[in-house]
Amino acid sequence: MKTSINFSLEVRERAVRMVREHQGEHESQWAAIGSIAAKIGCTAETLRRWVRQAEQDCGERAGATSAERERIKALEREVRELRQANEILRKASAYFAQAELDRPFKR
Repeated sequence: MKTSINFSLEVRERAVRMVREHQGEHESQWAAIGSIAAKIGCTAETLRRWVRQAEQDCGERAGATSAERERIKALEREVRELRQANEILRKASAYFAQAELDRPFKR
C-alpha cells in the first residue's frame, strides 16, 4: 500500500521552476515533467498538477488561483455551518411551537 508524501513548498516551487527552465531542452512539456519528476522523487502527474496550478496562479492559464480556491473552501465551510445552525433553529422552533399548542388554555 502506497502512502502519500508531502513535499515542502520549496521543493514544489523549485520543481516547477525547473520544468519552466528546462522545457526547451525537451520535445514537450510532458517530457520535461517526466524527467524532472524522476529526479525529485514524485510522480509525473503530481508535478504536472503543480505546474498547472502555478500557471493558474500566474494568470497564464484559465482557472481559479490558489487564493481563490482557499476562499471558496472557506465560504463553503461557512455555508455548511450556517445551514446546520438554521436546521437546529428550525427544529427548536417547531418543538417549542408544538409545546405551546399542547399547553392548556389559561383563563
